[in-house]
Amino acid sequence: MTLKAAFMFIAPHADPLQHRQIVVTPEVEVVTLAVDSYAMAEQVAAQLPAQGIMAIELCAGFGSDGVARVKRAVGGRIPVGVVRFDFHPGLDFRSGDDLF
Repeated sequence: MTLKAAFMFIAPHADPLQHRQIVVTPEVEVVTLAVDSYAMAEQVAAQLPAQGIMAIELCAGFGSDGVARVKRAVGGRIPVGVVRFDFHPGLDFRSGDDLF
């Protein structure tokens, strides 16, 4: 069985339909996609289980609030993990919680 997972990152002006890439190996398929807000992340995450995604990993730009919002959006249907930085270098050394 192939593990289908998503890696979601947050960036200004991101469009998850346009800013998306799929990497396929013999055992893992990862959809990498970008969103521009926590609200967009919630909308996208809620749709991923129906697309066969079995797990979501969030970039470190998602602070604790952002992670909680995505977890609520998937409603326990799939696990949500996170990469951690307290202050993300790609967000001017701030947490997404401060921005979104």
